[in-house]
Amino acid sequence: MAIIGAGWMGEQYAIALQAMKVKDVSIISNTKEKTLKFCEKYNFKPYYGGYEKNLPKLKKMDLVIITPPIEISIKISKKAIKTGQNNILIEKPASLFFKEIESFKKKVKKQRVRIAYNRVTYPNLIKLKELVKKEGGIISCHFTITERIRDLVFPKKGILDIHKRLGLYNSIHVTSMVMDLIGEPKKMSAIQFGKFPWHPTGAIFVGSGITKKNILFSYHANWLSSGRWGIEVMTRKNAYRLISLEELFVSKIHQDKWIKIPFSKPFPNVKQGIAEEIAIMLNPELEKKIPLINLKKGNEIFKFTEKIFGYK
Repeated sequence: MAIIGAGWMGEQYAIALQAMKVKDVSIISNTKEKTLKFCEKYNFKPYYGGYEKNLPKLKKMDLVIITPPIEISIKISKKAIKTGQNNILIEKPASLFFKEIESFKKKVKKQRVRIAYNRVTYPNLIKLKELVKKEGGIISCHFTITERIRDLVFPKKGILDIHKRLGLYNSIHVTSMVMDLIGEPKKMSAIQFGKFPWHPTGAIFVGSGITKKNILFSYHANWLSSGRWGIEVMTRKNAYRLISLEELFVSKIHQDKWIKIPFSKPFPNVKQGIAEEIAIMLNPELEKKIPLINLKKGNEIFKFTEKIFGYK
């Protein structure tokens, strides 16, 4: 197995692999010092000097996990395919630009490529899907995607794409979960209001619509104020809430209190969803029960999020 990138997200995968007792892992990164330090910590095999130099050196791996800066994720993914890798997991959202993902999609033939939207493998989300199925399914949904703008770190000069397209870079964590629950919109209205110098398409985002499953939905985000991420879904029997996204609560019909629902966490000391998606990538049979996000589904999430934030 190999991880491309030794940054924060690469380390989350390393922690997961260690918890799963996976030992034969190679790390490809740029700088010698950082790569050696990373590999010493987790007892992995180091390859420093970048992906162009080192990807051709790898044998065919059971899994290649791509976690570099988003600007080069697709380039590395193309190189991985070119050098014979067939099972590839790309950290979400793979790119900030739809055309780049579409271009990469044409390169994928028989390879198994998934985008690492780890929240669709959250244990609480899986539990929620089981509960709503027993109750006849979801009939409506509301979600909030307010970002903590105060926590953003800006460069001294210029504007980064991750800021200009923050909805795709960050809020897509929420929209991926929403689409996994209620499906793709068939009709929606999206309103953007205000702006920031670094985010000209809006500062307040409100909208609603109906999905192809005939589930009504609405959403709200106000980056000028306070708030958080959250998802609420309603069945004909109960209302459920994922606030925070890692928790699960129920409000039973004709009651106004929220009760916490317990659920099992197979890897309690690992960032939720990471070990689960690795396990599914290593055993494709598991994907029949818990589907990961392929490129087609990833594009649907991408277009939905673009619509919300007014990106072109």
